[in-house]
Amino acid sequence: MNVFASSLLAPMLAGSPALLWWLAPLGAVVALGFAYYFYTDIMKESEGNETMIEIAAAVREGAMAYLRAQYRVVVVVFASLFVIFLLMSLAGLQSGWMLGAFLTAGFFSGMAGYVGMRTATNASARTANAAQKSLNDGLRVAFRAGAVMGLSVVGFILLDTSIWYLILTYVADLSLAQITSVMLSAAVGASTMALFGRVGGGIYTKAADVGADLVGKVEAGIPEDDPRNPATIADNVGDNVGDVAGMGADLYESYLASILSTAALGVAFATSSGLDEAGQLLYVAAPFMLAGVGVLISILGVFRVKAQEGATMKQLLHALEGSTQLAGILIAVASLGLLYALGIPGPVGIWVAIVAGLASGIAIGRVTEYYTSADFKPTQNIAEQAATGPATVIIQGLAVGMESTGFPVIIVIIGSAVAFFASGGGLDGTELLQGLFGIGMAAVGMLSTLGLTLATDAYGPVADNAGGNAEMSNLPPEVRERTDQLDALGNTTAAIGKGFAIGSAALTALALLAAYLQQIAVSLDPTAPKSLNEIVDFYSVTPLNPMFLFGILIGGMVCFYFCALTMSAVGRSAGAMVDEVRRQFREIPGIMEYKAKPDYAACVEISTQAALKEMIVPSVLAIVVPLVVGVLFGVPGVLGLLAGALGTGFSLAVMMANAGGAWDNAKKYIEAGNLGGKGSENHKATVVGDTVGDPFKDTSGPSLNILIKLMSVVSVVLAGLTAAIGGGFGLLGMLLGMG
Repeated sequence: MNVFASSLLAPMLAGSPALLWWLAPLGAVVALGFAYYFYTDIMKESEGNETMIEIAAAVREGAMAYLRAQYRVVVVVFASLFVIFLLMSLAGLQSGWMLGAFLTAGFFSGMAGYVGMRTATNASARTANAAQKSLNDGLRVAFRAGAVMGLSVVGFILLDTSIWYLILTYVADLSLAQITSVMLSAAVGASTMALFGRVGGGIYTKAADVGADLVGKVEAGIPEDDPRNPATIADNVGDNVGDVAGMGADLYESYLASILSTAALGVAFATSSGLDEAGQLLYVAAPFMLAGVGVLISILGVFRVKAQEGATMKQLLHALEGSTQLAGILIAVASLGLLYALGIPGPVGIWVAIVAGLASGIAIGRVTEYYTSADFKPTQNIAEQAATGPATVIIQGLAVGMESTGFPVIIVIIGSAVAFFASGGGLDGTELLQGLFGIGMAAVGMLSTLGLTLATDAYGPVADNAGGNAEMSNLPPEVRERTDQLDALGNTTAAIGKGFAIGSAALTALALLAAYLQQIAVSLDPTAPKSLNEIVDFYSVTPLNPMFLFGILIGGMVCFYFCALTMSAVGRSAGAMVDEVRRQFREIPGIMEYKAKPDYAACVEISTQAALKEMIVPSVLAIVVPLVVGVLFGVPGVLGLLAGALGTGFSLAVMMANAGGAWDNAKKYIEAGNLGGKGSENHKATVVGDTVGDPFKDTSGPSLNILIKLMSVVSVVLAGLTAAIGGGFGLLGMLLGMG
């Protein structure tokens, strides 16, 4: 048994500070236990009358059918990747243990999506029925449904990683450096699942949403969730597919990658500092410890969310924000004490890095709220442009989205700089690793209360579906008013959640860049140096190296090309949906008079098949590009690729997410009775803007987060192959006589 194994057993007997590592598996058990508790609590609620039950069953059936079909496609992709990684393992370019961890990372990500989807589709009618009693009852059911998703994600992450750390210690008898390398490589499983979930879910939901809006609202002049609209069930299914399973998979891989990359960088720093494995364990324990205590604080935050009857939108938002802010304060206080208890060197500096991550997340959320909420001028300005038609609505929305990139970029720069220097970062090899470990801890800190922050996001689709159920079931007006309040709150929290996801992606990607270099250091290249500075010099990673510049250009281009693929996919799918809705209005007499029932299943089938077909090429792109760039341009090309994708993709994702959110809320601002209200020409103009914004905010923008991280993790997995084949200049450089 190695030193690491002994250091895990000893704490239980001797009270060593390394015992705090066990907060991670403990957090996993507690998170999954409370997720089950909240689920059973929700299922005790009544689904309401027969119509409400029927509508909820149709949405649930469509959502689960799509998820099963998506997972069948993903299994084929995983099988293909497994064969590739197996061949790499047989060639000695990757550890064989990575294969099992790769599969479980994808499996648990998929399992979290399944649990979240099952809960959300069971909770919508129950939320609508609870809203007949009071606003707070409706909020409680919807928010606890979101909490099941949030706690399942963090619970499965900590369960999977904790089990594999123990297996790799006791069974494989690997060193800490080897363990963190294997685990980080295995994160490609979660990233692959996330990209398919985000892209497929985004295409599904926007195909249905655009079809329902353009034909239902604009052409037929009926409400969004009117039972006469053939696409309304598909639209409700899409909310769950995209914003529950998709967002859950997105943040699953963000949190997993941030924990594992931070642990890998911590071990690299401790090794370069001459610490033995007992000392290295402190740097592994730190991110796991933070994640474990974050679970306990998240659960406390869930119980704290309440609302008074007749609460305004601001009061509802305050209830959620107050809970997340309290959680942030508690994690900041708790982390300082835990770092001292852990005995890690420089605890105050690492604590400042954690606080910088927390503050960055909150600040990005505030900026997102300002640019997307109807309470502020940017969104109101878009609504005012409706007076001159949809073209100016689109122009103003694009301007708002572009403007909104400024502060998030500055926030991430400041947060990263504070984390880097506060944790002792510098330019030489050891200090560089120390600072990068600090940035990793900032990313973990930002996501440490993910169980709660994801609950505020996943709550949105439940509230949206509850509103649709209330509309289609013809519940009393006061019930619809309550569900509208919950839905409007969900739109705001969803926009904040997307900003939060984008910010965490940037910090995680920075840590993954360094982790890639570190992976190169432990590759099979016998001449590879061991410090980051030496690696950079050895492989000529410099702007003067054309391979590095080629990589930067390709990284930026891939982001735009990826968005083009996903936007075109939504356009084609939405076109098919529009044709089908028009056909039903034309060929099924009596729909508008409530004398005939639309064919909801036909629209669900169109979205399902479109999503399954269209998600493959964009998702495979993220896997293929790092391989091709690594072979052609070598290590400098890959680093340029990742840097270019991070720089371009981060700003592009912010722009698309915020522009889409602002267009959506500009429409809702008019629907609230401003500037002519529902049915007016102004309203129709903003519906067009919202239609353009739908794939911006729910398909292309959020998927860019995963594209950046998946390319980074794939590069880590292929590091040995890149070093062996591509080297410092790649095949292209060799052909040109540069290598």
